[in-house]
Amino acid sequence: MSETTSTNISVAQANSTDSIQVSSTQHSRMTDPGFAKKICFYKSGDPRFSGIKMVVSNRSFKTFDALLDSLSKKVPLPFGVRNITTPRGIHHITALEELEDGKAYICSHQRKIKPINLERASKKPLLWQSSRPISARRRVMQLARQNEVAPFQKENTVVLGSSKNFVIFKNGDKECRQNLVLNKKSIQNFDAFLDQISELLQFPVYKLYSTDGRRILSTHALLLSSGTVVAAGREPFKPGNYESEREFLPAKLPGISHRVFPKPRSKSEMKSPGKWKISLFTSEVPSAGTTSQVYIIFYGHLRASAPVFLYSNDEEIFHSGHEDTFDINIGDIGEVYKIRIGHTNSGDSPGWHCEEVQLLNIFSNEQFCIKINRWLSRDADDGEICREVPVPSHGHFKLPLTKYKIEVVTGDLWNAGTEANVYISLQGQYGDTGSRQLQKSNKPKPFTKGQTDTFFLEAVHLGDLHTVIIGHDGLESENGWYLEKVIVYDEVKDKEYTFPCFRWLDEGEEDGKIVRKLSVTEETDFPARYELEVKKKEMWTAERWKYQNQNSLQFYCKATGKFIRFTPNGSVDALGDKKDKYGIFDTLVKRGKVRVFRSHHIRHLALAIDKGIVAAMDNSGILCELQLHIHPNRCVTLESTRMPGMTISFNSDGEPVNDDTRGYAGIANEFSVHVKGMFHSGAVLLLATSWSQALCLRPDGFCSGAGKQKVESYWRVHKIGPAVCMFENVTHPRMFLRIKNGSCNGEGAGDEYCQFKVEKNYENGSVTLESIRSKGIYIGLLPNGLAKPMIHTGEQNTVFYPQVIKFGREKPTGTSATLSQKREEILQEDEVIEARQGPVAQSPSASPPSSKRARRQSGHEIPVYSSNDWKVSVLTGSAGTSANVTLWVYGSKGSTGPINLGKGDKGRLFQPRQEDEFKVEIPSIGKLYKIRIGHDGSGDHPEWELKQIILRKMKTGKTFTFEANRWLSKSQGNGDLMCELPVVEDGAVIYPVVKYEISVYTGDLEQAGTQAPVHICLYGERGDSGKRYLFRPNSLNLFQQGQVDVFEIEAVSLGKLQRVLLGCEANHKSEYWYCEKVIIREQGELSKYIFNCERWFPYTEQGSLHSEIELLKQEMELPSEVEHPSKANEGEWKITLVTGNCPNAGTDATVFLHVYGTEASSGPIILGSGSHQLFNVNSVDTFQINLKKLHKPYKIRIGHDNSGDHADWYLEEIKLYNMSSDQEFCLPVNRWLGEEHDDGDTWRELPLSTDANDPLQLLDYEIHVHTDTISDADAESNVYIQVFGTRGDSGKRKLHKSKFQTVKFQKEQVDIFCIQAVSLGTLQKILLRCDGSRNGNGWFLDKVIIQYTEDGNLHKVLFPCSRWLDEKQEDGRTERELYATERENPEKDIGDKNTASDEVIKQEKLWNIQITTANDSLQCLQSNEMKVNVVIYGSDGKTNDIFLLQNSETQYFFPGSKDEFLVDSFELEAVSLGQLKKVVLGHDREGYGAGMYLKMVTIKESEDSVTEWVFPFWNWLDSHMGLCQTVCKLYTTGGVFNRHQEENGVSVLKPTQKPARAPEEQLDGPGRCLQGKRLSTSPVPIAQLGGLWIIDITGSGFESVENLNGLSLSFYGNRGKVQVEVTISENTLQVKDELQVGTIIKVQVDVFTVKAVYLGQLQKIVVGVNNLESDPWFLEKIVVKEDYTSTNYTFRYNDWNTRLSGEEFTESVIMLTESSVEANNINSFNAPTKGKWQLRVLGTPTLEDVDLSVVVFGKNGKTSPQNVTNINWDSFLPLLS
Repeated sequence: MSETTSTNISVAQANSTDSIQVSSTQHSRMTDPGFAKKICFYKSGDPRFSGIKMVVSNRSFKTFDALLDSLSKKVPLPFGVRNITTPRGIHHITALEELEDGKAYICSHQRKIKPINLERASKKPLLWQSSRPISARRRVMQLARQNEVAPFQKENTVVLGSSKNFVIFKNGDKECRQNLVLNKKSIQNFDAFLDQISELLQFPVYKLYSTDGRRILSTHALLLSSGTVVAAGREPFKPGNYESEREFLPAKLPGISHRVFPKPRSKSEMKSPGKWKISLFTSEVPSAGTTSQVYIIFYGHLRASAPVFLYSNDEEIFHSGHEDTFDINIGDIGEVYKIRIGHTNSGDSPGWHCEEVQLLNIFSNEQFCIKINRWLSRDADDGEICREVPVPSHGHFKLPLTKYKIEVVTGDLWNAGTEANVYISLQGQYGDTGSRQLQKSNKPKPFTKGQTDTFFLEAVHLGDLHTVIIGHDGLESENGWYLEKVIVYDEVKDKEYTFPCFRWLDEGEEDGKIVRKLSVTEETDFPARYELEVKKKEMWTAERWKYQNQNSLQFYCKATGKFIRFTPNGSVDALGDKKDKYGIFDTLVKRGKVRVFRSHHIRHLALAIDKGIVAAMDNSGILCELQLHIHPNRCVTLESTRMPGMTISFNSDGEPVNDDTRGYAGIANEFSVHVKGMFHSGAVLLLATSWSQALCLRPDGFCSGAGKQKVESYWRVHKIGPAVCMFENVTHPRMFLRIKNGSCNGEGAGDEYCQFKVEKNYENGSVTLESIRSKGIYIGLLPNGLAKPMIHTGEQNTVFYPQVIKFGREKPTGTSATLSQKREEILQEDEVIEARQGPVAQSPSASPPSSKRARRQSGHEIPVYSSNDWKVSVLTGSAGTSANVTLWVYGSKGSTGPINLGKGDKGRLFQPRQEDEFKVEIPSIGKLYKIRIGHDGSGDHPEWELKQIILRKMKTGKTFTFEANRWLSKSQGNGDLMCELPVVEDGAVIYPVVKYEISVYTGDLEQAGTQAPVHICLYGERGDSGKRYLFRPNSLNLFQQGQVDVFEIEAVSLGKLQRVLLGCEANHKSEYWYCEKVIIREQGELSKYIFNCERWFPYTEQGSLHSEIELLKQEMELPSEVEHPSKANEGEWKITLVTGNCPNAGTDATVFLHVYGTEASSGPIILGSGSHQLFNVNSVDTFQINLKKLHKPYKIRIGHDNSGDHADWYLEEIKLYNMSSDQEFCLPVNRWLGEEHDDGDTWRELPLSTDANDPLQLLDYEIHVHTDTISDADAESNVYIQVFGTRGDSGKRKLHKSKFQTVKFQKEQVDIFCIQAVSLGTLQKILLRCDGSRNGNGWFLDKVIIQYTEDGNLHKVLFPCSRWLDEKQEDGRTERELYATERENPEKDIGDKNTASDEVIKQEKLWNIQITTANDSLQCLQSNEMKVNVVIYGSDGKTNDIFLLQNSETQYFFPGSKDEFLVDSFELEAVSLGQLKKVVLGHDREGYGAGMYLKMVTIKESEDSVTEWVFPFWNWLDSHMGLCQTVCKLYTTGGVFNRHQEENGVSVLKPTQKPARAPEEQLDGPGRCLQGKRLSTSPVPIAQLGGLWIIDITGSGFESVENLNGLSLSFYGNRGKVQVEVTISENTLQVKDELQVGTIIKVQVDVFTVKAVYLGQLQKIVVGVNNLESDPWFLEKIVVKEDYTSTNYTFRYNDWNTRLSGEEFTESVIMLTESSVEANNINSFNAPTKGKWQLRVLGTPTLEDVDLSVVVFGKNGKTSPQNVTNINWDSFLPLLS
């Protein structure tokens, strides 16, 4: 949208010439139709937009929308003008009558506006704001001239559509640069982006270039660029050194400090150690010159420089035979040990032959002459465009130049290869190689499927390699790459490094990344083992479907070429053929990878290992449990779980042998597994081409073997004849796989071209598909995965591995009648049975009408039935089901099942009032006594009303009728999905149906509860109850910590119970469950069965994870008396919620309840969601919860998660009923819980009194949030707070509505919020979280002050912070736990108004702190990065750390300057200081050249105070100079007088305007006192005295001591701070020279001893971790034991210490949690004295001058105090009388 501006008054006319008179109710002057208003409109957030001045009248605009449309054409906003507000954004204009004459208004496209400076905006528009129309021709040229941008570098790759940070330079001016964030979704087009840059750089921008001069023509090309661009007008590109530190890979050497400390300099002309003169000699060979941009990189022992581009105003540089000289400044990088010189391969002739490089260090006059004599060209030599050469150094070994051999292994997946350019960077002990393109492979075509490519990379030796960064520049769908591993061989060390990957580098796969950072494997034998484990895991993922429950399998033995089978004599061999029925085994799943393989025809026998040899045994024994081991070749080894190491093995003759047998040449224990019934009609399967890929139908109709194993790759089988099938795509019905006209696609119509012969390969379980139409032609795959007709040559490109998703049905057999079978056929079979057997009692519904029998022909063949053939008839009532229905049948000799009867929505089964009949096979199980039928609750309509079940034996005609007449539904009946029905004989049931009361006890351990499904199966004398899920309708808080849940299940009597099977289906650690025990009581019986559990679910046994456990009966409990009803209901409460009757009072959100008791709190209790028909308007919802562990509840908190379309909720009343004591409480609420109503809070707290005491007060807590003054401190994110006190917490509350501010959390702003909560007692801490849900989520919080009134007393509590809540700042945390450091006690005399007024005036005063530096101090180039903090000590107390924050627009701590800071007195006078005594001042060493020469610190109580305190130092405050300290203690001898003018106070920690530098003549040296100021003559640094600490670190995650290599600790006390760095030497933890003795004790507790400086009382610890050298670890707490004061300091962290930001080194601040003093033992002794004793005293000196004395007590009295002359254990003789 083009932008137009005008400074003249214009009259805007409406579209119509008709005028309408509009009367105003607000301004009487609007009644005149001719009255016009002169108004100026400005753009929201744009102070450079000079405004649109318009004349608005009721004639010029008919409606307010017409005015908005007119302004949309004049004010450049992305979506036009949609909102007009007053300048401060408080009032929104919605009608023409509300506009006032002569006023200014703000226009925006959204409701929220950004205020602007109207005085600045009213100035004349600037040049770069002139409109520039969009040229259609220019847009066409942009689309036609797309150019490649930015070759691969480490941080180039972005995901399209995401936000990206840009650094924008002005063309030809590298000093003019701006940062900008571009979001592709928020920008309309590329021209709009150019307009945005024009405003940012303040000149018209017409073109964008990359740093090497390539034109950027579109938004897509911009997003793919490196992030650094050059903005130009109409002039051509000007080459320059456009540096951006984040653009290059890598920027510095790992493990080298960021900090650079230059030497002091007094003159600007003084030489810098980073200044170099470079001379480059281009050879005289033909075409030796280059048109590309040349750069050079220096590597030093401190760091590596950024690439320095060498350019000159002279256009003729780098020509053949020329010498080009350049002066550069790279800063202090230490002693240089290598350089890399190269170019960007741009221009018409980029190739360059460099002869020599000469380097001259201007600082040290060192000169180096380095011979190159190599081509830097893609078309010459080795194709490299950069060269590395070592630089000789003094006292250091010169690194050799070597060639690394790099082997890149592409994975064996289809389409795994890539045609993109691949780049690599090696990183090692001595830096990196930079980004290099891999070219000139030893193979004709590099990076193809399953190929290993070898490359050679020349570089200066890197020492030990540790990291490889590899990626490619292909963004199209065909350029994805599956990388298996990279192997690098170092010929210098004769060592091979392996970097495993096994990941896709593809935007369409996995996480979409095309760059991977790979780490080296340390051990030489580990890579092979790692690859084997990876491939075994991949193959188990691909093959596990075969071993599902009830799958029928055959095991093929490669040694014999036959199958494992049971022989008629009961033995086992491997000599069966594929049609041998005794070689088929049914799979029974036990747990994990443990299975039982039961014979399909001899059902009581299963494969087992007995005495090391395979045998056939009863399938219920533990010897039949076999562990599966899947191999990469898809074969399986079966290992005994009872005897680990023993496997099923056969010799070449097929005889079973012990796999430990020696002397046999052909022992085979690996078997190929074939699944029966894979290609039955109706089956749905995958034709897998690898462990993760399958044959799929592409959108263009062709087929590819590189498809994902998802629904788009499913094929439905249509069986035509024996081994002949057609395959129909599931997602595209009526599209069949075919081979026709030399093409393989999925466009077949089901004709003969779509028919394939399925040939099975038993060696590896694969199949081939041969065309029936074209004999000898198979479906094959090209390397890119494309399917093509091929000849089968034995290669793997024509084989497929079928995976069954759903089994089909074979017409001759099956568990249910096929849908195509007519009812007439079934009735005909019934008639034949009647003719053979005579009349048999049967159900009327099962027999056909007699008239139909009479009309049938009698000449049909009589079928023959076996004794196992049964017919099942199921009669459905008024409601059908769409779920899967299953049947079990129990007899006196066993049971059978589950028998799957089918799914309701398939084949129209189980419809209302319909009878469905099935033919099933039931083995001989003796006399029937019960059946169980149920469904799995799946489908859209799972509810089912079951009327009747009839079982009929086909051979004898015997019939069993079971009357059900019940609901199988969670919402109907008793809520059970299964029912058991007993057999009725002679009108009476064989066994009765009883109810079992099951009490499940959840443990009282932390996080013992679960929300995962829990099931149970009861086993007794008469079978089992089946797996039943434990749940109660309308109960959502089952299985909570310390809770007892009672359930009822109904089953045919099991007799005496023997065991139970208990399971929990937890899918995540948060759902793990601890069960204490299960107690079961049969209805009508007093005795109880007790089954102790006392374990977690799931649990690990023999290396496998199990979710079920079998519990044996422990004891029978026979109660002597009936339990009282009140005891049975102990802890049970009913909660009733009454929703209001006002409009939209209901909610869709999920409602939570928190209950607080005197002994514990309930935690969040989920009551339900409004989307489930709860919490509707004028509704009453009742819930039952157990609060036994809480003892006496004293408050509740109710709220919701603000989810759904209508989240706001009007709660009228809460009723609580104690079921054990019959107490009832009615708590009126009558408040909205929603962000759009009332105070915007979604939570309400209510006090509760369960005894005679009065309930606690409901208080209003006023929260003052102070955002800091530093740059970018403001936030636009949601902020949440949780306040903790001695009576619990407030819950997480959103700070929604600021009391006086429209826009929250702005820089230098104080936002006031109010939350209502039941009295929390004494406030202890708060938890603040910034969710970062919007752009610009970083937030620098200064402090939080909470103010509240309780019992008539005003309380104010301070929670200091001064930290970032930002993922990209400091430690990357967005959550801070702040502790209350100071409290204001309530006013003792509230009625004394004068005293209160004086306190307010006293708090509003600002203290003045002045820092004076000497002339010879360092000029800190980035001084604003250095944080200075100060602690002030007085005679009555001290302050906390006060951070002297600087304004980003002003430089501080310059040589010879005085810097003043104003500090809020509330920070200083939270404790009374009295007379000031000393100051502790220090800085954090951050910033380039951090440090200063400190003269003195001057402190005044206020600007107009006549008293000031002077604290002299006269020494360096620098870690490398003077005392080498960054913290010092300063003392004063008393206050002095000085006049100063009064100045109004400003906000907390805001610096005053910077004064002029003080003349050097005021002070004459250290110790001198001028102008009446008294100075201390001997300032004492903090590091003179020390003490001994013993530190315990408690946590987990240390796998080895090397993980502590990157750990450092910083201790802060009330007398200063000290930093301690930690290193590891074998098994000893060493802390530089300050560590005395200490070792690491295992993993959980690490103890070491530190001798450090005396810090006084410790307050906090800063733990720093080097992220590149340490793994993540969980830090619980740090305990510091101070031996000389017997004081223990505890610092609790309870969190993972891991890398949260992009920094190599992160720090975490841990505040003091508690401290304690251990009492020393007092030794009593009896000794006679004659008046003189020799005493020795051993102690630790302190900084204060303290007089020590000794008093000795005897039986006759005590001595007078005797002075202690020393504390060094030297004897002295006091007089003891």
